[in-house]
Amino acid sequence: MLKIRQADISEIDALMKWRVEVLRHVFDIPQGEDISGLYEANLKYYQKAVPSGEHIAVFAEISGAAVGCGGLCLYREMPSPDNPSGRCAYLMNIYTKEKYRGRGVGKAVAEYLISCAKARNITKIYLEATAEGRPMYESLGFRDMKDYMILKDKKEEQL
Repeated sequence: MLKIRQADISEIDALMKWRVEVLRHVFDIPQGEDISGLYEANLKYYQKAVPSGEHIAVFAEISGAAVGCGGLCLYREMPSPDNPSGRCAYLMNIYTKEKYRGRGVGKAVAEYLISCAKARNITKIYLEATAEGRPMYESLGFRDMKDYMILKDKKEEQL
């Protein structure tokens, strides 16, 4: 039985453990590589954003054990014709432990977070997806925007 549960700031250690696992998986960071700077930056973010309601973090649990996680970052952008209020969200950190992938855990987390956004009258939701996550997001109605721009340092382009 899968349960999606909203996390609170008292679970900062668990949130950080999952965030580091997500970063290592998504960005293919080896276990031995020092990411203490990222850890500290994420810790400061969670300490501010979770209590203020700017970030909703959830855990997916089976029999009380966390098997997945996800987050929804709420923010404002410049109003536009497709988003007059400027209120939007960024769906992030949707992650499922390997053993539980393909069982609908990630989709359940995403659906829960999307419902949280809709409850706040947010209809514009951005996301960043790995290739393995794209089919799930497409099934939820997200369009795959393959062509996008990345600002690169000139030195980086020469490499």
